[in-house]
Amino acid sequence: MKLLQEFKAFAFKGNMIDLAVAVVIGGAFGSVVNSLVKHVIMPIVGYVLPSKGGYTEWKIGQVMIGAFLGDVVNFLIIGLAVFIMMVKVLGYLMKMRNAEAAPAAPTTKECPLCCSTIPIKAKKCAHCTAELPA
Repeated sequence: MKLLQEFKAFAFKGNMIDLAVAVVIGGAFGSVVNSLVKHVIMPIVGYVLPSKGGYTEWKIGQVMIGAFLGDVVNFLIIGLAVFIMMVKVLGYLMKMRNAEAAPAAPTTKECPLCCSTIPIKAKKCAHCTAELPA
């Protein structure tokens, strides 16, 4: 029974659910990019470099260069999208979050004689009337 409770605690953590959502969205994104490469980009390349069966029939001996080039283009597009999302967008968001979390300048200070809290611009303590150093 304890094993089941530990598994539930592990499986329903926020990080685990976020990871599951990311995997599903990543898979869907990969399918969209794969379709874009196979059905739009590579056929356009096939018009530039025409062959009888399209880009998928490009071969050097037994090596299917056309299919390989399609996969390379697919990889480059996904790699570029991941780079933009992870490095640029998340970097910008983290920078914005850190800028908001920066501590504000102090507005009060402590009197060295009576240890009471006074405004930072005060030249004389309101509690003990001591002259404060600049």
